[in-house]
Amino acid sequence: MMRVVFALFFLGGVLVAGCVKEKEEVMSLRVSSIFQDGERIPAKYTCEGEDVSPPLKIEDIDSKAMSIAIIVDDPDAPIGTFTHWVAWNIPPVDEIPENIPKKEVVESPVKMYQGRNDFGRIGYNGPCPPRGHGLHHYHFKVFVLDTVLDLKPGSGKRDLEKAMEGHVIQMGELVGVYERR
Repeated sequence: MMRVVFALFFLGGVLVAGCVKEKEEVMSLRVSSIFQDGERIPAKYTCEGEDVSPPLKIEDIDSKAMSIAIIVDDPDAPIGTFTHWVAWNIPPVDEIPENIPKKEVVESPVKMYQGRNDFGRIGYNGPCPPRGHGLHHYHFKVFVLDTVLDLKPGSGKRDLEKAMEGHVIQMGELVGVYERR
C-alpha cells in the first residue's frame, strides 16, 4: 500500500512539474513598446490624443509560429474587463507599427484581421477611463499560435479566445497605465 501511495505522489509531482514547465514556455514571449511595463501610456495612444495603436515589439518568437493574435483589455473598468483591441492572423513579425488602420481586414503595414472592441468599433481604441476613476491598467497580450485562425473579421474577444484554444505556443504581456483627471 505504501508503494502505491508513493508512486501516486511521485506521478502527481511529475505531472505538476510538467504543467509548470509548459506554462513557463508559453510565457516566453517578450513584448515591449515605447512605454515600459508598468509605465504610463503616452496620451497619443489614448482617447485624449490621436487614439492610434502604439507600436509593439515582439521578441523571441518560436520557429513553429504560424500567426500572432493580440488582445488589449482593461480589468479596472467600472463595468468589468473592457476590451480595447482584438486582432489575429498577423504573420510572425517582430514589430507591429503604430497606427494600424481601424478596419476588419488590414493589408498594410502588416496583414491582420481585427474584431469589434467593447466600444462597439473595429480595431484599436485606446485608454479612455472615466474621469476621476483612478489609475487603470491596460494589458497588451500577444499570443503566438501554431495555426492561422478560421475566424471571420469583425469577431469579438470571446470568439477569438475560443478559436485560439489549444493553439497558443507562446504568450507575452505588456501592461501600461493611464488615468484621466
